[in-house]
Amino acid sequence: MSDVTAAGPQPPPAAGAPLGGFKLPGLGEIGAFLRRGDLALAVGVLTILVVLILPLPPVLLDMALAISIIISVLILMTALFIHTPLEFSAFPTVLLIATMLRLALNLASTRLILAHGHEGTSAAGHVIEAFGNFVMAGNFVIGIIVFTILVIVNFVVITKGSGRIAEVAARFHLDAMPGKQMAIDADLSAGLIDEKEARRRRSQLEDESSFFGAMDGASKFVRGDAIAGLLVVFINVIGGMIVGIVQQGMPFIDAARTYTLLTVGDGLVTQVPALIVSTAAGLIVTKAGVAGAADKALLAQLSGYPKALGMSGAVMGIMAFLPGIPMLPFLLLGGGAGALAYLFDKRQKAALASAAREADVQKPPPAEEPISSALKIDDLKIELGYALLPLVNAQDGADRLTEQIKALRRSLAIEMGFVMPAVRILDNVQLDANSYVIKIKEVDAGTGKVWPGQLMVMDPTGAQVKLPGMHTTEPTFGLPATWIDGALKEEAAIQGYTVVDAATVLSTHLTELLKSNTAELLSYAEVQKLLKELPSGQADLLKDIVPAQITASGIQRVLQNLLNERISIRDLSTILEGIADALSFTRNPVAIAEHVRARLARQICAQHTSPSGYLPLVALSAKWEQNFADSIVGQGDDRHLAMQPSKLSEFITLVRERFEDAAREGEAPVLVTSASIRPFVRSIVERFRAQTSVLSQSEIHPRVRLKTVGSI
Repeated sequence: MSDVTAAGPQPPPAAGAPLGGFKLPGLGEIGAFLRRGDLALAVGVLTILVVLILPLPPVLLDMALAISIIISVLILMTALFIHTPLEFSAFPTVLLIATMLRLALNLASTRLILAHGHEGTSAAGHVIEAFGNFVMAGNFVIGIIVFTILVIVNFVVITKGSGRIAEVAARFHLDAMPGKQMAIDADLSAGLIDEKEARRRRSQLEDESSFFGAMDGASKFVRGDAIAGLLVVFINVIGGMIVGIVQQGMPFIDAARTYTLLTVGDGLVTQVPALIVSTAAGLIVTKAGVAGAADKALLAQLSGYPKALGMSGAVMGIMAFLPGIPMLPFLLLGGGAGALAYLFDKRQKAALASAAREADVQKPPPAEEPISSALKIDDLKIELGYALLPLVNAQDGADRLTEQIKALRRSLAIEMGFVMPAVRILDNVQLDANSYVIKIKEVDAGTGKVWPGQLMVMDPTGAQVKLPGMHTTEPTFGLPATWIDGALKEEAAIQGYTVVDAATVLSTHLTELLKSNTAELLSYAEVQKLLKELPSGQADLLKDIVPAQITASGIQRVLQNLLNERISIRDLSTILEGIADALSFTRNPVAIAEHVRARLARQICAQHTSPSGYLPLVALSAKWEQNFADSIVGQGDDRHLAMQPSKLSEFITLVRERFEDAAREGEAPVLVTSASIRPFVRSIVERFRAQTSVLSQSEIHPRVRLKTVGSI
């Protein structure tokens, strides 16, 4: 007995165990590899490239052709069932890979046909043989004609049409992209959508642009594939017959029948998947304006007009009685179309009646609007006459009122230190066509008239404009102005006039009103938001003083006092430090604000420094300093000014004269007083010269260059 027999039957080697010195990969390793989609795709593409170089056995060619057919069917079914084209955004990539696969199989089959075609009709595999026998039915002329018609249908009709649709869709979508982006920005500015929804819409817009652009290029793959199919058929027939007759000595009839069958079978087995993929591409590019799966969308739209279906049935019925026309098929089709039209019409009427009944039964009684909703007010609102609506819907984004308001809110946030409330824009038919009203907290703050399509021209010197047009007064500063046609814009610029459009006039008016009423718009909620966004170091200081020494509403009062005189609160850290210092000797918000102003001396002086680098000022004389000091009565927080009316009138006259003289010299000075009387002087000056700033001597920064342009 040999050793082998004594040992008995041996178990098979385990998966992955060495076999003859070679270790096979285990099933687990193969499964792990297949689960790596990136590696599997890379290997698949490399396999396609290898097929272009190395010969492929007929058995593997049959398998590859079956894979090509199932992939094309899968692409078509996916194109039918998707709801929007973006759901199949990978289609251009899939189309490229499918086209490369068919071309590689074309080359592999051509190699087998030319090399082994003389051996019989199964030389290139049984799939090609079956397709050739089925279509040719024993006659190679019929096979060539059928294949030619199939290629013409694919190349001339489907491929050309879908390529044209993809090209037009890509161009139109790219042209409309700026308008769609501005519409998203306008909805965001108007508060109709939030930032998250705006980002989602922008992302969808970018995806659509990329998809239609890629589809425009991908449609060329299908066109090139059809041309390649024609060339391959020509090469296979001519080259195969040359090889069969000259090299293999085959009779002409046998060579023509064999190589034609192989060529037609090869062409069909590759052109059928190409036709299917072309149809899928056409479905996707024509689905741009159709929502839902293709079957539901088509049925819903075709059955939505029963009259059209009924008219079609009537035409079929009339054609059935024409001489020479077979009556039965036309009568059947006409009767079927008429029956469907009746059913669809009946179903449509029943659905409308049912919806009406449900609406009557389930319609809740009109909910009474709660009285509390009438208490809600808009912080900022612009009411427009009907002729001013083009300012909101202007095609040019830079000239749109909404775009200018958005830029205005951003600039005011940087300048004043907090974000202004959103501006609500409404039309008001009760206004004149070209009038507008700006309301702050539902109270009229300013009004004016503008003419869209025309330009407002002003003379910087304040003189009347000498151009033909409608003379008026600029609504913001009350300067003489003239509305002119757009054709006179260049002439106005040559004469040195200031030229602005209607939207800019309105936004400038809104800017000045906001700057004058900034303090009213600083709400308690906005102050809380500013305090929560403080850096961690300042947050610790805030905890020390709030609420032990001052409340958040007290800080709001201090900030409002600063904003009343157009002092930015952007440097909130310095302001809080000044508040903390002032709390050691006072709780009065006015006194605290005066102390904070001294801490903001550099900022205040920089705000009023002239372009030449100096601070122009008008000093209050010692006489008037004493007059104001003597007129202050009361103690502590109850102090107020009690000056004689005659002295007040004299003071107002002197201030007007000095500042008008300075303005004629091109200066915009500030009025400088002592710290103790500054609030009282400001309370008088703001009533007749609100734009004039009043500074105390403690607010003059030591390093600022000064220029005295007058005294009072």
